[in-house]
Amino acid sequence: MPEPMLKVGAAEAQRNFGLYQDKALIQPVAITRNGRPRTVMISIEEYERLKRRDRQVFRTEDAPQDIVDAVLNAEIPG
Repeated sequence: MPEPMLKVGAAEAQRNFGLYQDKALIQPVAITRNGRPRTVMISIEEYERLKRRDRQVFRTEDAPQDIVDAVLNAEIPG
């Protein structure tokens, strides 16, 4: 089960930045301002995992030709 997000005030995060960097390696750290989360510190591994999940979306007429060709040539498994 993933660790819950740790919340810390901006001033505290600034005073003990190294500590919260280390904590961000094992769980997200929300940096708050006036009690409201504003940013999140995460490990580079988690950031890269999330980036791999990014999707590109194109309007049909704007899609690059290689993507159009891939769709047209795709086969349904079965």
